[in-house]
Amino acid sequence: MSKKRKFGPDRAELWFRFCFSLVGVAALGGAVAYRGLPSGPAMAEIGIIAGGFFSGSAIWSAWRLITRDHP
Repeated sequence: MSKKRKFGPDRAELWFRFCFSLVGVAALGGAVAYRGLPSGPAMAEIGIIAGGFFSGSAIWSAWRLITRDHP
């Protein structure tokens, strides 16, 4: 028995989130490549907060698309 979600982002929104997250990761990587790795608190902001958000969002969206876990 398949347990399909009744609410949540649909397929089109998951694709948008996935693509936007990949663009964010690429922009973050480009900024680090151009400016170099920051030091101090900026490293936590870049690496943990921004990198974690964009990477986590891309992984979550891809997982939901692969498993077809959307309304």
